[in-house]
Amino acid sequence: MLKVSVAQLGSVLFDTAATLDRMESACRQAAAAGAKLVVLPEAILGGYPRGLTFGAIVGGRTEQGRDQFLRYSNAAARVPGPETERIAHWSKELDLHLVTGVIERDHGTLYCTSLLFSPDAGLIAKHRKLMPTGSERLIWGQGDASTMQVVDTAIGRIGMAICWENYMPLYRQHLYSQGVQLWCAPTVDVREIWQTSMRHIAYEGRCFVLSPCQYFTKQDWPADLRDQGGEIDGHSLIVSPFGEVLAGPLSGEGILTADINLDDIPRGKYDLDVAGHYNRPDIFELRIR
Repeated sequence: MLKVSVAQLGSVLFDTAATLDRMESACRQAAAAGAKLVVLPEAILGGYPRGLTFGAIVGGRTEQGRDQFLRYSNAAARVPGPETERIAHWSKELDLHLVTGVIERDHGTLYCTSLLFSPDAGLIAKHRKLMPTGSERLIWGQGDASTMQVVDTAIGRIGMAICWENYMPLYRQHLYSQGVQLWCAPTVDVREIWQTSMRHIAYEGRCFVLSPCQYFTKQDWPADLRDQGGEIDGHSLIVSPFGEVLAGPLSGEGILTADINLDDIPRGKYDLDVAGHYNRPDIFELRIR
């Protein structure tokens, strides 16, 4: 049996140090409960500025919007950098595999990124969100195929799919074909349809799905932006390879924990393996560039 957790918490927007403190506290709580893997939400480090327009209209931007983007960019993290070194330190100390969302700054561009840490090797993988959704495209760049890997770790094969890229069928099939066992789906999507989607992916891929969502309130906003910014209500969950909800959905800040058995994956693939015997490679071909 393997104990896994998802942490439902929010950023302190534009305050990287305070957000790291929150993340560390959640990881310590999960480790104290015996977890060997903890998954934190999308954009937890760097923040998800729900409701901000960044002063954008078609064909124009405002100076106030540029100043807001400057604040957002300054709160983003270099990967690797001091923030990832700190996360790697507590991952090692707590003997904890860790997946966390981060807004990554690379030159002048920001990316919505998910990072994987192991206790023995620190930062071992990153995945940049392939397709920012809607207005996210104004503030985040696109990822590429170089970060679409499933990673073999001491606790299982871990894959990362951020928020709505879980709705990209070919990306899902790419992760299935790599033998993903622990599907980490950090998000800020609070809707019931998202929970249905997580159950579908677990059932389709015969894998465990861990989906943490931010719980983000007006108090997490800087005082000067509280009248503009929105909130995020959480509803994180953990799902089995048979589509059963093992923990959640959660309301409010907190940690969800479940005991899982990776043997349930081959049990499930007995009658459905979409990258194996339930695939038709003589008819369908998936090519990755």
